[in-house]
Amino acid sequence: MAYIVAEPCVKCKYTDCVEVCPVNCFYEGVNFLVIHPDECIDCGACEPVCPTKAIFPESDLPEKWAEWTALNKEYCTKWPNIAEKKAALPEAEEFKEKEGKRALFDPNPFAG
Repeated sequence: MAYIVAEPCVKCKYTDCVEVCPVNCFYEGVNFLVIHPDECIDCGACEPVCPTKAIFPESDLPEKWAEWTALNKEYCTKWPNIAEKKAALPEAEEFKEKEGKRALFDPNPFAG
């Protein structure tokens, strides 16, 4: 079982989770992070530090966000690894509590 980043991360991209991950299993898109399921060691360090509560053990992922399991698996192979904390997106506070952000997900990799 791995941890999954779900919809609440969209347009926020806080990286507190990246800072505490002992195995650097996070990958970065333009407005979202994903976890590589084969690299995640299920330590759970990331879950409590996520300001948007977007990280779940795969077995506890709410059904309404089930598709994010496949999205994490797909995009971890397309996006660059992120291993250090950086500033959240400028609009993070505005989008932190919003729901229904799936249409705002950007599938492009972060280009630095």
